[in-house]
Amino acid sequence: MSSNLKRAELALNKYGDSLMHLAYTYTKSMDDAQDMVQDAFLKYLTKAPEFTCDEHEKAWLVRVTINICKNFLTSTYRKSYSELDENISVQDEYSSGLVEIVNSLPEKYRSVIHLFYYEGYSQKEISKILKITESAVSTRLQRGRNLLKEMIGDDFFER
Repeated sequence: MSSNLKRAELALNKYGDSLMHLAYTYTKSMDDAQDMVQDAFLKYLTKAPEFTCDEHEKAWLVRVTINICKNFLTSTYRKSYSELDENISVQDEYSSGLVEIVNSLPEKYRSVIHLFYYEGYSQKEISKILKITESAVSTRLQRGRNLLKEMIGDDFFER
């Protein structure tokens, strides 16, 4: 096995689940999320970037995954295919409870909340990943939290 392939396999084992969660927050479809993560690792294999540490590697994969998701969501392909009947119920591990409510937020709030709470990034790290200011991250986190409180109710946060 080539060293690049071995590195990619190790990275997939380390970061695959968190990248799936991230891609799902953008696409709201498990199948599309899997495709986005697969594309990110394909870029990882073809570009073979060198990283200074594990955090740099994860940040690179997160940034690539976000870019792929955004490109997919704005693509003409996605706009041209028809969705399945909404009456069909599909259950997967990410489509219930609080995650579903977070996924209903506007993208700019959903992404910072996901990176902060689910991935454990600091506001400074999120600002670098999303290429926005720290104050914008802070504002989006606060507004996202307020939206969640409106949707869920204050009593949920007092538990």
